[in-house]
Amino acid sequence: MKNKTENTTALKKRIFDIIQIGELDDMPSRLFDFFIITAILLNITVLFLKTFDSLLKFTTLFEAVEYATTAIFIIEYALRLWTANFLYKEASPMIARIKFIISFNGIVDLLTILPMFFLEGFVVFRMLRVVRILRLFRINAYYDSFYVIRDVVLKKKNQLTSSFFIIFVLMLASSLCIYSAENEAQPDVFQNAFSGIWWSISTLLTVGYGDIYPVTTVGRLMGITIGFLGVLSVAIPTGIISAGFVEEYTRLSNPLNDQTLHLEELIVNLDSSWVGKQVRNIERDSDIRILLLYRDGERVHAKAKDIIQLDDVVVFERAPAETPSDKT
Repeated sequence: MKNKTENTTALKKRIFDIIQIGELDDMPSRLFDFFIITAILLNITVLFLKTFDSLLKFTTLFEAVEYATTAIFIIEYALRLWTANFLYKEASPMIARIKFIISFNGIVDLLTILPMFFLEGFVVFRMLRVVRILRLFRINAYYDSFYVIRDVVLKKKNQLTSSFFIIFVLMLASSLCIYSAENEAQPDVFQNAFSGIWWSISTLLTVGYGDIYPVTTVGRLMGITIGFLGVLSVAIPTGIISAGFVEEYTRLSNPLNDQTLHLEELIVNLDSSWVGKQVRNIERDSDIRILLLYRDGERVHAKAKDIIQLDDVVVFERAPAETPSDKT
């Protein structure tokens, strides 16, 4: 019985290794990556081709490809759910599955499957599978754009929230103002204070669709004023995000200048489990972030694809431990 359990666990672990992003020396896992990429591309291609009237004669073929690729996604989702305890090692199997379901990747995978059975209007969510392709090609590795964007938004969330609140207030105020100025001249267009919200949004965001516009002198003056305010208000979050990108890239370029880091240093020896592994895989399997490598007397910034060698000096940061105050 014990041997059967061990064999099942070993099989489960092997399946987990295969369906995760493949190591360069793990051919089955790499083949699985490219198999999933092919399925994603076929699924998205069919999604677009089905909209061409000239290709209606291939509808049966398109539906067959769609059903086949969706079946692949369902099997992959089930396997990821089954092996979730290896992804979240600290959690129980049930909690690990729940964590996967509510994770970004889990939600993307589920949203690409559901439209086949119901929620047909949400078929556009299949485009989110492109994110999986980026992950498989490692385009969005640890230091790359998607993570930088996420970090910038999280760090600047308070400033961004304040700027969006200002835009919201301006939107309501401009809607009320344009109603007061235009209601008598255009009662069918500006029926109440909320009728001008569409106009205020297009004006504040400098889109100016032109389907609703003021005809009175006072309304036009208000339109000019609100247009200028729109340019200024849109510039606020843009400036906040731009400054955040500059700060983040500066920090990544000079990690040792970040006073908030708690750095540790390790000389890689023959017994280390890091030898021969890529930086991205070490970071994926542990709670650290590798910043620098000292190799042959030279200092280099650690890249996701770098392979740790014997006698490397690795400078890394551990994820901060959760404090009781964090749990409340």
